[in-house]
Amino acid sequence: MARQQGIPIFVPVSGGPSKRVHPLGLGSGQDAVIEAEIQALIHSHPDVLPIAEIDPVFVGAIPICRELVTSAGPIDNMLMTASGLPVIVECKLWRNPEGRREVVGQILDYAKEITRWSSSDLQREVRRNLKRDGNPLLDLLRQAKSDIDEIEFNDALTKNLRLGRFLLLIVGDGIREGVEAITEYLLAHAGLHFSMGLVELPIYVLPDGSRLVVPRILARTEVITREVLAIPEGYHVAESSGGSSDEEVDAAVSILGDARQRFWAEFLSDFHLDDPEQSIPKPGRAGHLSFMFPAPNGSSWLTAYRDAHKNEVGVFLSSSRNSAGEYAMKVVTDQWDEIKPELGKTARIVERDGRPTIRDSLTPGSLDQPDVRKRAFEWLADRVNTFVNVLRPRIRSAVLDFRTKEQ
Repeated sequence: MARQQGIPIFVPVSGGPSKRVHPLGLGSGQDAVIEAEIQALIHSHPDVLPIAEIDPVFVGAIPICRELVTSAGPIDNMLMTASGLPVIVECKLWRNPEGRREVVGQILDYAKEITRWSSSDLQREVRRNLKRDGNPLLDLLRQAKSDIDEIEFNDALTKNLRLGRFLLLIVGDGIREGVEAITEYLLAHAGLHFSMGLVELPIYVLPDGSRLVVPRILARTEVITREVLAIPEGYHVAESSGGSSDEEVDAAVSILGDARQRFWAEFLSDFHLDDPEQSIPKPGRAGHLSFMFPAPNGSSWLTAYRDAHKNEVGVFLSSSRNSAGEYAMKVVTDQWDEIKPELGKTARIVERDGRPTIRDSLTPGSLDQPDVRKRAFEWLADRVNTFVNVLRPRIRSAVLDFRTKEQ
């Protein structure tokens, strides 16, 4: 049965007659709300945003400015926590709904744009927006929380911008038929590095002329950041039985980790993808890179690895067990006859941990030699790009089918 929402009833304490509360924003007449009014409401009363129910990490966000200019367009409302976590709000009137891809795509464009900013870039644009000297971003935060260390805040903000640690909110005044289809597209982005929410913000006029706002969450994504330890084939993890100090173990791990990080940093220095929505990981100290695919809770990803002992590099599709990502991996492996010509080269189906997956690998020779390493990088770049182009849209589609089957 379709969801219906009743109109609130005002019941006076004095025992007088009850009255239906008049809703704003559900038409196009004189009483209709405009987007600027929603922006102003959020800026003046940020508590109307149900942030705690969407992602508690962003609780306490302070309004910074409206219409913050970016090359992707102006951000309707920018809020910030004292720990340097940005909240980006896009206000929409549901009586004039846009296509779901356009609505969600717009706020994603904002997020992608400011991932290229540093704390100095954001502070500069806030200063221009508010037409104030100094550092108005930090000044506004200190008005709410006085003990903010400027250096720590700038470092945290720059890191959060680079990693895309944002809360993205699409906020509307009231729901019209068909608008909830936006949630389908929103949920399809559950694998992104952002927390996202679709919020209904209907506004009612009370008998005394004041306004009642009843926020309600229609959809949200939950992003879980996890560290995945990938063990190359032929290796195992053994517990230490003693004999080495913690300092010696840490030193050995640090040396190995530095070598791995240098290898992947060199690879990524000239690496590009065709798909603008695919995030590129930072060079870590593990023996692999994980390119996250759009599946809930980070349950599907493409692993690019190096096995230094075998002088081997390769890629394979990975997933968490008993998850939407595992379901999607089975779907795409079942489509092997269709996928194989698109992947080309030596891509193949293999068994990994008792599950079929898609893999490709190359053994070019000693990876310590610059010319061999260059050839390996060129091969890896081509394979990662091709695997992303072929598998990512299929994973997204299979995840949507998985959700439908669960309902």
